[in-house]
Amino acid sequence: MSTVAKAISLLEVLGGGAPEAALADLARGAGFDKATTRRLLVSLIAQGLVEQDEATRLYRLGAGLTRLALMREAQFPFLRMAVPVVEMLAAESGETVHLSEYSKRGLITVQVIESAKANRVSVQLGDVLPMHATASGIAFLAFTEERIRAATLAGPLPAFTPFTIGDAATLADHVVAARARGHSIGLQGFEEGVMSVAAPVLGTDGYAIGAIAIAAPRVRTQKADIERLGVSVTAAGREIGERLFGRLAGQKRA
Repeated sequence: MSTVAKAISLLEVLGGGAPEAALADLARGAGFDKATTRRLLVSLIAQGLVEQDEATRLYRLGAGLTRLALMREAQFPFLRMAVPVVEMLAAESGETVHLSEYSKRGLITVQVIESAKANRVSVQLGDVLPMHATASGIAFLAFTEERIRAATLAGPLPAFTPFTIGDAATLADHVVAARARGHSIGLQGFEEGVMSVAAPVLGTDGYAIGAIAIAAPRVRTQKADIERLGVSVTAAGREIGERLFGRLAGQKRA
């Protein structure tokens, strides 16, 4: 693993647990020895990506990450354009709505608005969504480049629940169905008791750059609810694309 990869891994450990952590806990979480962890932390502190409390000696994420995020958002305002749509969809559906964006690391959750209902689905910011096991992933696969789709179909397809799609042929069928209807339907593939629908957010070339999804407890969703939510999430995905790119969003390659 390269030094950069190790540093990123350490940042992910630091951001995935308590707001502050001790050196020993970070080393254990990242799988590094203490000397390596300390050396990486010193470099990250120098760049403002990590901070250390002078009194407690605990480490936390630094403000430099916010600066980088703002720079990225200024160049590609995905969140700024999408958040109002996510909020409207959450208010309309009454269920948890989450937005994900694709990177080489996978489909990453970048915005979540949880339902106000006591029985609701929880989704964490930063979660990497399995392509084969989530409605977001299947919606993305239905509108992505062939090479990305082929790589996912080639496996592995790990099981998260007894309902997770476990073979390429079945996954391909779900992808084709999602492509035809414009949105995907997920039934307990990633978490038991959860139903979800998702639609892609398309770029100007017609390929997906992310996905928007509604997730709800299976016990209170009927077939009519799934159909209604599917229509809503499809419209939301289209609106985000149009806010980003205008009416060119979704335009196919020649």
